[in-house]
Amino acid sequence: MCGITGILDTSGKREIDRGLLSRMNDSQFHRGPDESGLHVAPGLGLGHRRLSIIDLSSGQQPLFNEDKSVVVTYNGEIYNFKDLTKELLAKGHQFRTHCDTEVIVHAWEEWGEECVKRFRGMFAFAVWDSNSETLFLARDRLGQKPLHYTVLSDGMLVFGSELKSILTHPNVPRVIDPRSVEDYFGYGYVPDPRTIFKGIYKLPPGHTLTVRRHSAVPAPAEYWDISFNHTIGLSEQEIAEELIHRLREAVKIRMIADVPLGAFLSGGVDSSAVVAMMAQESNDPVNTCSISFDVPEYDESRYAAEVAQRYATHHNTRMVDPNSFDLVDRLASFFDEPFADSSAMPTFRVCELAREQVIVALSGDAGDELFAGYRRYRWHAYEQAIRNRFPQTLRGPLFSVLGRLYPKLDWAPKFLRAKSTFQALAEDPFVGYFHSISILRDELRARMFNDHMRRELQGYRAADVLVERMRSAKTDDDLSRAQYADMKTYLTGDILTKVDRTSMATSLEVRSPIIDHEFMEWAAGIPAAMRLKGGEGKYIFKKALEPYLPHDVMYRDKMGFAVPISEWFRGPLRQRVGDALASDVLADTGMFDMAYLRKLVEQHQSGVSEHSPALWALLMFESSLRNLYGEANEARDRRASA
Repeated sequence: MCGITGILDTSGKREIDRGLLSRMNDSQFHRGPDESGLHVAPGLGLGHRRLSIIDLSSGQQPLFNEDKSVVVTYNGEIYNFKDLTKELLAKGHQFRTHCDTEVIVHAWEEWGEECVKRFRGMFAFAVWDSNSETLFLARDRLGQKPLHYTVLSDGMLVFGSELKSILTHPNVPRVIDPRSVEDYFGYGYVPDPRTIFKGIYKLPPGHTLTVRRHSAVPAPAEYWDISFNHTIGLSEQEIAEELIHRLREAVKIRMIADVPLGAFLSGGVDSSAVVAMMAQESNDPVNTCSISFDVPEYDESRYAAEVAQRYATHHNTRMVDPNSFDLVDRLASFFDEPFADSSAMPTFRVCELAREQVIVALSGDAGDELFAGYRRYRWHAYEQAIRNRFPQTLRGPLFSVLGRLYPKLDWAPKFLRAKSTFQALAEDPFVGYFHSISILRDELRARMFNDHMRRELQGYRAADVLVERMRSAKTDDDLSRAQYADMKTYLTGDILTKVDRTSMATSLEVRSPIIDHEFMEWAAGIPAAMRLKGGEGKYIFKKALEPYLPHDVMYRDKMGFAVPISEWFRGPLRQRVGDALASDVLADTGMFDMAYLRKLVEQHQSGVSEHSPALWALLMFESSLRNLYGEANEARDRRASA
């Protein structure tokens, strides 16, 4: 896995500062510690940091075609590169290496912008064609690999894998986007295509951006989307058999590497399924790793050990103290912009552990989104069944009143916490689903922001992002709409971002077979009733895996990675969160009602209310701003001193 960066003069051929390009490139050293490469030409600079995985002796980047008219800087893995190499050789192209990178330049020569449709894998790359003076940026279908870009006022286009590479450029403005702040406190991350800063964007998954010199930079173009608007005409048994065949093939092509390879094994269904398939394809024991906790409600290690024993893997487990919160302030440097998923900490720990043994690890990401494994899908189905019984003219007023009157019982058992359910039922299905999945409710976000911030938003709501995604889903099925929206928001904005940044922070490459686009396209045709059946999420996935995995691994309550942040804020992080929410960093944004933020801290620490999601999101926001603006101030001080 690697890091890429670059600068293009869209209006001419002004000189590119090689030293600046080098600093942008080296800001992503962790993404590629093995080698560094730069290419500078009139009006163009490309940078690359390499983590060597395939063809270790060659494949250095930026990499050129035969006559050096086409050059690429690339981050990712194209798993069908050998088949594409054969096809391109037959068409007369000449190859100097045995790596997947060289396929890209020849594929561009042969198929132009359509080349991305030929690639099976995860990627973010930039191709420069000097003949047509065209820069072509592309990102993989699900967004496993990141790509950020901005166009400066002087016409310079700046891009990079991570936000930090772009922010290294001294002319990139750092102006916080109020809509991104609203999105962040709604979702816990900033959904594509926005970033926390105005004018800096993420290239959306499944999109390309074609920039021609002396032309205006266009909007990104979509080249792929997933559709649930088809049905596989097979019996349940036939679907289960085909599912295993396709999953095994997706795993197999991701086991190609010239470096040590292994897998995460959490003890959940998805990672266990991947390990089971790896064991079928490997002559040697699979390297697996997991972390454990000494607190039972957080620990899944015994289930991981059960799978490891069944397949005789080389299993490595490390106990992590759930009160190990030393990563709190390091997270901001991993993610650059605010990111509020606290499971990033244990994810980083398992990446650290894996990197001690391997350089490539397979994971089970996307199983919940593809096969309806999250509990929220069950709740959405229940709520939608109730919505269908009442017309909106009755349902809206009735459940709005119930939602206002019912007390907020954070301390009570789940079946008594009906307030949020009533509030969701008062809304249409799209806004209701956002209400169910948002980390902070609308009314809480509104109270956190001050009058100035509310005016800046001009009526914009974080729910607008999810509503737009659900409306664009090519299906009339309620469950499929929710899954589609999660694939377009939560999967790419949270899950895959978390895995990419934490793994790259340890220089580990993570591959996710379930995200294989051919596997996903096929699985999207499985009838909704086989994905969620009788309240059982992942029904057909689990049925297919019954011959391969223990029953208690598959049919138990989902745990996930969790950390005890609520207890932290009343104990060891009590002072830290209090200082953060009273700091000038938040006050200087001019966005928050600081008196209300202090009230949140007081209520939580006294035990009156449970505000840990809000406090964590605010702590991460404050830490992120200190990281982003602190580095900027230090850079300005260094330049002034020089």
